[in-house]
Amino acid sequence: MSNNQNHNESLKTVPTSTDEFIKGLWRENPVFVQVLGMCPVLAVSNTAENALAMGVATAFVLLMSNILVSMLRNFIPKEVRIASYILIIATFVTITDYVIQAISVDLHKSLGAFISLIVVNCLILSRAEAFASKNTVGKSIMDALGMGIGFIIALFSLGVVREILGNGAFFGFSLFPDGFQEWVIMILPAGGFFTLAAWLLVFNLIKQKRAQS
Repeated sequence: MSNNQNHNESLKTVPTSTDEFIKGLWRENPVFVQVLGMCPVLAVSNTAENALAMGVATAFVLLMSNILVSMLRNFIPKEVRIASYILIIATFVTITDYVIQAISVDLHKSLGAFISLIVVNCLILSRAEAFASKNTVGKSIMDALGMGIGFIIALFSLGVVREILGNGAFFGFSLFPDGFQEWVIMILPAGGFFTLAAWLLVFNLIKQKRAQS
């Protein structure tokens, strides 16, 4: 009986694919919990459109690199694994760069060099090293989807607040009458720090309330 109980307990502690997905949305959110990828979070979240585009681009690169790293995990020598991961990530970043440029030149100009900087986004490299290189393709996909969507949500949350307060608009559509005084600071780098701090406060307050309930 004791052996069966121990076996059942060990099965309960093994994370399921659903757990791997959900953790990126809340428990281990890459921005609000792990505070990763701050360069694009603060730099391109001045509008909802830029934030959403960068979030989707990052999530795509994360998903594809996780899949490839997991598939090749038994073939990549440990001595060159980081260089190999960066090469894989850079390949998908290049693809993403060309796709965004083909879809919208203006959007490509707005994101600028930050598209290329996805290569060195610590979120993507950390998931490749800490998770995809040690787990199956299925689990790596769920991990990437959870982390990627969590990153999109966080980036979009900042972009919405900054665009509404800084431009008085949402996706370019004006929300307020002509007399509205725009908070210009919100679309400047300082506004990114203020908005991030406010969202971190809200996120942590919600976590505390859930832990107490």
